Amino acid sequence: MIPIDIRPDKLAEEMLDYTRKLGQGMENLLNADKIDTGVSPKHPVYKEDKLVLYRYDTPEGITPKPVPLLIVYALVNRPYMADIQEDRSTIKGLLATGQDVYLIDWGYPDGADRSLTLDDYINGYIDNCVDFIRESHGLDAINILGICQGGAFSLMYTSMHQEKVKNLVTMVTPVDFEAPGNLLASWTRAMDIDLAVDTMGNVPGELLNWTFLSLKPFSLTGQKYVNMVDLLDDPDKVKNFLRMEKWIFDSPDQAGETFRQFAKDFFQKNGFINGGVVLGDREVNLKDLTCPILNIYALQDHLVPPDASRALKTLTSSSDYSELAFPGGHIGIYVSGKAQKEVTPSIGKWLNERSAA
Repeated sequence: MIPIDIRPDKLAEEMLDYTRKLGQGMENLLNADKIDTGVSPKHPVYKEDKLVLYRYDTPEGITPKPVPLLIVYALVNRPYMADIQEDRSTIKGLLATGQDVYLIDWGYPDGADRSLTLDDYINGYIDNCVDFIRESHGLDAINILGICQGGAFSLMYTSMHQEKVKNLVTMVTPVDFEAPGNLLASWTRAMDIDLAVDTMGNVPGELLNWTFLSLKPFSLTGQKYVNMVDLLDDPDKVKNFLRMEKWIFDSPDQAGETFRQFAKDFFQKNGFINGGVVLGDREVNLKDLTCPILNIYALQDHLVPPDASRALKTLTSSSDYSELAFPGGHIGIYVSGKAQKEVTPSIGKWLNERSAA
């Protein structure tokens, strides 16, 4: 057997094809349209400080269900990941199942927001948005979908305001921060959080972003650009690649006091498991959460390992708890073709079965 079989004619052909793709790619990159931040039509319905609450337009021919759905995204990165492109949009899929979708856009915190606390975000901003939607629809309770850190926020919120939440969906949500394989949690446990926040004030989004990329440095900072050559000659694929790149590096700063409390209470003290998380004058207790719960996690998630999410099962008082395991990663659960066929329709079906007016 010949260990390396490289024929000169084949090598020349591959080099020629590679050069052609690079040439076409440069043209496609130069001609790429402005990269949008979300593809589904929406309009603002409520604003407070940096926050904007959006309501998505109902597609033609769809009758929205009576109980609206509020999406609570993480403070890290931007929520248009859930609506990244026309054929890979979690929000578009939810709208197709009849969900009346609202979404909180946290905006970009600046120095004026340094002192915002978890209590401000959860019992302030989220509660105000929930009340706005409840009053707009004349309902006592609405549905909530919490994504990643937004799922942790949603768990805290629902446990303290159970009467306002009819059904809760959590996606790739960290619950047990000491679950095996959680490299990000291991790093954060070793940090001097107080020194970081006291020194920087708000925590730069760029610092957090490069921390996330460092979890898988080869695939996230090198290999993807090598693979990019194979799609450069397709204008649509180039635009989708640029959309993802824009999202990855579109990282807002984190309000200093909120970062301090979340990192210490959860990453370092594992607050959902061990207790001790206090918002305002109340302690968070997931046993106060009684509504139906759908907990969705990704089996190849390097940011929130499956065990970190599955821990939720035994922590609440819900008698209607379901899980959905997705065979993919933290981002693939929103943007992969498989997710569009399996995850989003499952959320819509689950909500519709439990959301009679």
